[in-house]
Amino acid sequence: MGIPDDVVLIQPAKLPGDPTVITVSCPDKAGLGCDLCRIILEFGLSITRADFSTDGRWCYIVFWVVPLSTSYRLDWDSLKNRLSYVSPPSFIPFFFDQKSNGNSLPSLYLLKFCFLDKKGLLHDITKVLTELEFTIQRVKVMTTPDGKVVDLFFINDCLELLHTEKRRGDTCKHLLTVFKEHCISCELELAGPEYDNLQAFSSLPLPIAEELFSYEQSDEKLCNGATCKDSTEKATVTVDNHMSPAHTLLQIKCIDQKGLFYDILRTSKDCNVQISYGRFSSPINGYRNLDLFVRQTDGKKVVDPKLQLILCSRLKAEMLHPFRVIIANRGPDTELLVANPVELSGKGRPRVFYDVTSALKRLGICIFLAEIARHSTDDRQWEVYRFLLDENCEVPLASTEARKQIVERVRRTLMGW
Repeated sequence: MGIPDDVVLIQPAKLPGDPTVITVSCPDKAGLGCDLCRIILEFGLSITRADFSTDGRWCYIVFWVVPLSTSYRLDWDSLKNRLSYVSPPSFIPFFFDQKSNGNSLPSLYLLKFCFLDKKGLLHDITKVLTELEFTIQRVKVMTTPDGKVVDLFFINDCLELLHTEKRRGDTCKHLLTVFKEHCISCELELAGPEYDNLQAFSSLPLPIAEELFSYEQSDEKLCNGATCKDSTEKATVTVDNHMSPAHTLLQIKCIDQKGLFYDILRTSKDCNVQISYGRFSSPINGYRNLDLFVRQTDGKKVVDPKLQLILCSRLKAEMLHPFRVIIANRGPDTELLVANPVELSGKGRPRVFYDVTSALKRLGICIFLAEIARHSTDDRQWEVYRFLLDENCEVPLASTEARKQIVERVRRTLMGW
């Protein structure tokens, strides 16, 4: 294969509604497809189609993408830079020994807000921070008796520029400009050592943990309007070791949803399965079809029945239940909990906080307290989002039907339905 001038090429859509084409051509590395899909999802884009291939040394990937929302401000140049950053450059020999910063923990910064309260404020702030390419690690929201809100956002900078006075100053200036009279004060500083334990695991009450991590959605919710007769129609994974002499063919069919390609590649990466060639087809009647030619990290086909069962079970679980959403009582208060698996690399899923706060804003529900933490079960690590809901809102939180409506709206927003 030839070496291109640019690792990442972006071809803008020709007509409104047409997809933008992103091409990545670079040396291969383990989990590259997952890393690229994660960034694409982080930028608020949906992958409508994808083709990718690798010979083990060089890979060529094409994504057809469309925005998930027209209200989201998209910086294509920044997207190109981010995709290029995670792609191994062709001009550096022995790349895998030299670029090790991908696993280092970025610096944590503390953003302090003081606002006059208004409905949907937390989502509005989250939207701006997402557009500025910050990753929210944890949030503390406190409402004072006089109607003021103090928000503490613990963030990482995807651009890794918050150590500069200009980036910090520009961020505060932009926030003050956007929120105008609602913003009383804004401060941004490096989080001190007292916040080093922010990634510590949460201690969920046992009954809530059991409900959250064993939670199964109903058939009606999973179908998303499609006609589903049983669980085998919602997600199927077929293993074929006869089609190729060197690879195992995985044929996948499932209901279309936001981040589907990311979930499949993340699961394959965590199961130490390498994808040599794959095709992600456009949805047909609400379903997606994928053909993946894979092999193990030792270069062998997946022939062990136990490994096949583990891989298929994990893929089905991630396609059917990429999120867990429940409402529970926290003393006299109502708490919404959302959980999603964390990659083995330690990275959480993008835009979860953004989507949940968006759904609650549309429902007219205010958030009294919010926090993000990690939780460990027997077989994996989870990122858990906890929202203490304000009782003084438009929705009667004590009502069973209202609670079902909240869970359904949040889950459908997360799934892109």
